[in-house]
Amino acid sequence: MGQRKHNSAEARKEAKKTLYMAKLMNNPTSPRKTRLVADMIRGLDVDKALGVLQYCPRESAPKMRKLLLSAIANWQSKNEGQRIEDNKLYVKTIMVDGGRSMKRLRTAPQGRGYRIRKRSNHITMILGNRVEEKAQNEVETTQEVEEQK
Repeated sequence: MGQRKHNSAEARKEAKKTLYMAKLMNNPTSPRKTRLVADMIRGLDVDKALGVLQYCPRESAPKMRKLLLSAIANWQSKNEGQRIEDNKLYVKTIMVDGGRSMKRLRTAPQGRGYRIRKRSNHITMILGNRVEEKAQNEVETTQEVEEQK
């Protein structure tokens, strides 16, 4: 049992080496509003996503743009000497999860108080490389064909 867990842990570590990601924790915008911006750029190439975020009027767009630039910088630190345009980077995965909520009270009529929840979120962005994925898919299909023979 220990060997199986060790092997799967090693496989996860190897897979993480090729992931280029950035996280933004406790972004003070509601997750629902931020997901609208995330849905706009999911699956887009990096340069096109930067353009979309630059001209998007929503509050979370500048923060998301800064996060995307951080993910690009993480990619560049692992792949020095390579150009982004040649590798065709794209937004592979973007997740917006709920963060902590601050509970506040708003005064209401007749001595009551209404509860207000000031929500926050966590954004996780993972970049993918279309060139590497295409090569990996070709290798997998050739292995499947050989297995069928």
